[in-house]
Amino acid sequence: MQRHLNFSIGEYYHAYTRGNDKRKIFLEEKDYIRFLVLLYTSNSTETIHLSNFNGLGKISGLLKMFNQKRKDTLVDIGAYCLMPNHIHLLLKEKVDGGISLFTKKLFTGYSMYFNRKHQRTGKLYDSVFIAEHVDDDNYLKYLYAYIHLNPISLVERKWKEKIINDKVQAKNFLSKYSYSSYLDYIGIIREEKKILNTGAFPEYFETVSDFDSMINEWMDFEVI
Repeated sequence: MQRHLNFSIGEYYHAYTRGNDKRKIFLEEKDYIRFLVLLYTSNSTETIHLSNFNGLGKISGLLKMFNQKRKDTLVDIGAYCLMPNHIHLLLKEKVDGGISLFTKKLFTGYSMYFNRKHQRTGKLYDSVFIAEHVDDDNYLKYLYAYIHLNPISLVERKWKEKIINDKVQAKNFLSKYSYSSYLDYIGIIREEKKILNTGAFPEYFETVSDFDSMINEWMDFEVI
């Protein structure tokens, strides 16, 4: 985390981290689902220990954790994307110290799980996380595109430097990539939507069509 950044209640932040030495931090589907569950359960003033629950060895058991009741949340989450070797989060500071406590619980919990499961030691991330203050409305809206378009690099490696070759293929891929909040913004009904609190963010997208139009606009830009 940037040492000189002070989080302020009501302000927005783009938080991200990547694997140490750019290594993969998600090796299989269960790893992704575990992190998504932690996005939900770590966002609580009460500590929820996943080790206290049975059946989490299966994905079906993990998904049931989205029904677990929480106390007050620490942050508001507007968007997220999990990539094989890095993570993007769009956060709003809800209570004093909320982002710091939430990310500590989130990243520590996942690191402990990953190292234990994959029989490794040492730090998992390049840094705990980096956070940028989003103090401009245009930049905030842009992040909804940037975060959600990240997975396109898995099918078009240099999409950020040039216009996307096949927009239909790219959007079809995004609609099947279940490790980001893109699916929630295009109207897919799923348990993972409970991770988000879109009402705490500006109403840029009153309809699915509004969000889709924004994605189409950014796909036409040569540089993102």
